[in-house]
Amino acid sequence: MVFSNAGYSMREAMHHFRRNWSTSFGAVVTIFLSLFIIGTFVLGSAMISSLVGDVEDRVTIQAFLSDDADEQAVKSLQSKVESWEDVESVTYKSKEDALNEYKETMSNRNAADAVAALDGENPVPASLVIKMEDPQQVQTVADRLIADRSFIDVCDDPDNVAASVQYGRETVERLFSVTNYIRVAAIVLVALLSFVAFVFINNTIRLAISARRREIAIERLVGASNSFIRGPFMMEGILEAFFGSVLAILALQAGLTFVLPKLETSLQFLSFSVSNTVVAQTYLALMVIGLLLGLFGSAIAMRRFLKV
Repeated sequence: MVFSNAGYSMREAMHHFRRNWSTSFGAVVTIFLSLFIIGTFVLGSAMISSLVGDVEDRVTIQAFLSDDADEQAVKSLQSKVESWEDVESVTYKSKEDALNEYKETMSNRNAADAVAALDGENPVPASLVIKMEDPQQVQTVADRLIADRSFIDVCDDPDNVAASVQYGRETVERLFSVTNYIRVAAIVLVALLSFVAFVFINNTIRLAISARRREIAIERLVGASNSFIRGPFMMEGILEAFFGSVLAILALQAGLTFVLPKLETSLQFLSFSVSNTVVAQTYLALMVIGLLLGLFGSAIAMRRFLKV
């Protein structure tokens, strides 16, 4: 349709750009802003997902063991749990390691005085630290461990087995709830902004059509085909979308190059990393989205408002 008279369509579209530069510039800026915001949310979501992924990776189950637990029984339980689905690894933490970890964690909370008050005793139990392949399954694995007879025989509190299994249930559930909301919100915002960009392109093409109604009427009188008439308008929409996409990509790259490093320096305790693959895929997606919006926005404007 457009490509059968691509040369003519391109020349006419460029001519319209020069003649109606203010309208075309407005369309390019609109597309640029829409795609820039879309790209910002996509890359921002990728950074948040990376940050959340780091937090999720720290979700572990601590299974506390009795001081009298048989060493062979503990090793057998460790091998058994490692074979479970969704479990990545199981690490044995001795009483000494657990106490040292307590000292490091509580370094600013008078840990030395607290440890000294123990008179050489170590009340911290040994444990198995279970790391998950899929952190979302932490509840399932914890429930399975609590019901396992092998664990009941070696756990720290056989009368209350659930108390010997800790993974911060409420915190974990809140974390997963927040991350799911973030992912859904990102999808909704991208869809909404894409629709806004589509509407603006559609309206811009409608204005161009209205300004050239007489010219289109003459073309139809001399026998011009529908595809011949549509061509310049659709090419104009594609060019506007292309320029807007390029500007959005350049602006996003400038942000990643100059703004992100300063943000990482200011907030060193957070990771804002995003892989080059994700960045390249985002840029490609923005280009494709922009071209599709320009193509279909122009096509629908022609079909609905000119009836050609």
